[in-house]
Amino acid sequence: MVQSIFGVWDYIIMVSTMIASVAIGVYFRFSGGKQKTNEEYLMADRNMSIFPVAVSLMASFMSAITLLGLSAENYYFGMQFVVINISYGIATPIISRLYLPVFFGLQKTSTYEYLELRFGPRIRMLASLTYTLQMVLYNGIVLYAPAIVLESVTGLDRLISILVVGLVCTFYSTLGGMKAVLFTDLLQSLLMFGAVFSVVVFSAVQLGGFEQIFIKAKEGGRLDFSNFSLDPTERHTWWSLVFGGLFTYMSLYAVNHTQVQRLLTVSTLERSQKCLWWSWPVLSLLSIVTCIGSIGIYAVYKDCDPLMNKKIASIDQLMPYYVVDAMRKVPGLAGLFVAGIFSASLSTISAACNALAAVTLTDYVGRWCNIRESYLPWLTKLAACGYGLVFLALAFLAEHMGGVLQAAFTIFGAVGGPLLGMFTLGMFTTFATERGVSIGLISAMMMTLWMSFGGPRPSPVKLPLSTEGCGLNGTITSFPPNNPDDYFYLYRISYMWTSPLGFVWVLVVGSAVSALWRQQQPWERAGRKHPDPALFTPPLAARLRAAAQHKTDVQCELLKCDGIRD
Repeated sequence: MVQSIFGVWDYIIMVSTMIASVAIGVYFRFSGGKQKTNEEYLMADRNMSIFPVAVSLMASFMSAITLLGLSAENYYFGMQFVVINISYGIATPIISRLYLPVFFGLQKTSTYEYLELRFGPRIRMLASLTYTLQMVLYNGIVLYAPAIVLESVTGLDRLISILVVGLVCTFYSTLGGMKAVLFTDLLQSLLMFGAVFSVVVFSAVQLGGFEQIFIKAKEGGRLDFSNFSLDPTERHTWWSLVFGGLFTYMSLYAVNHTQVQRLLTVSTLERSQKCLWWSWPVLSLLSIVTCIGSIGIYAVYKDCDPLMNKKIASIDQLMPYYVVDAMRKVPGLAGLFVAGIFSASLSTISAACNALAAVTLTDYVGRWCNIRESYLPWLTKLAACGYGLVFLALAFLAEHMGGVLQAAFTIFGAVGGPLLGMFTLGMFTTFATERGVSIGLISAMMMTLWMSFGGPRPSPVKLPLSTEGCGLNGTITSFPPNNPDDYFYLYRISYMWTSPLGFVWVLVVGSAVSALWRQQQPWERAGRKHPDPALFTPPLAARLRAAAQHKTDVQCELLKCDGIRD
């Protein structure tokens, strides 16, 4: 299966992508303020335009693993997963109106500074460490997994893939800061779109027309959108995709530091909200085009599945295999595809380098050490470079980590819901305490990680596959459903429900503990009667301001009455 398919044009496209990314980093290092302040390095001086920020929000969300995994998902399990894009549209107004105004009003470098202002220092440190761990593990995989897939089907050595992506990304994100990250994300997003569009166009040409993609996919049962089951053990239903996708999207775009940091690089709240609104259609367009490309590949291999025919060893190798098998006759197409996959990795890793550097300097170094202002930019760049090298080391170690790879993926999903629940309790209630939220967060993560790690668990059931067109002894293989009695119920619950369950758990447990085990709030410890409305979601903040104003008016009236009596 391993074969070298790269020609001159493929290498030209690949090398040009890397040179352009490095050039953008160098340009922003020696232009403007030359990255001399942390405000410019981490927050792009808060004067970015809307379009690059909106595209960057999408690019940091769509990693190479997402693109490769999405193509396999639609091919082997059907196109129902595309329904998740509805949840993105529902989540966007909720985030832009209820969560984003709080962070934008505070203008803090680290998202987790909010938690100290609202609850106290311990919960800030707990959340910040959780975020750091999940991002370090996840980005090691983002660097490693695509390199393995591409090596297995193109012959491109994994060592070269990991070193090129890791070093290029570390270089430009360390040198050029947030501005370089945002503008390279713009370039890399174009390449990601180019890669998936090339698959759609090429498969349509092979099949004799765009409509043939859907005709053959329907014949193979890939266009069934009728699963409205309320059973939480069903892997993908309308309810699990809409509600599960809603909470997953909110955990990433409402409270995840990587995304919030980008939303604070513009000058006004209105512009930040526009970035979020524009990011949604860009993300959904890439997701939908990737889904169509996936069923296009299915239509091509409908009667000769490469997995059943032992042409590939895992379902994630599907899209790269199609490039090798069908597209290598056209010079440059393979290079465009690999550049798109590399770009998806670059955009995710560069986002993490910059975000983790901000968290490290703000939540750890700045908290415990008194550092001169002039040293901060250099320390921040050193932290960004350090994280890039850590990702490289983890990528090389990943080969020997076995199940930890899946574990890191699971951690990324399992902690999102509980963290969202923690911020929600802080912004939407005045009674939640640091002790209550801490117990809620820890217990919720124990529950979600148990659900995700526990086993044995049933394997996903693929739709029927055929090898009738492969030659001799072709068959149609149907996969029987799992026997539910063989597995513990909690392990059968769809992974799409993990985030909502973690969110609800934190709300219930955090509220109960806060109510039953009272603790002074930060504003009470500071001797103030009322909380700062800036720490709460706009509807609650308006009520708090109105209540404070009413009390002031009443006090003024009482003072006037006392003056009249005297």
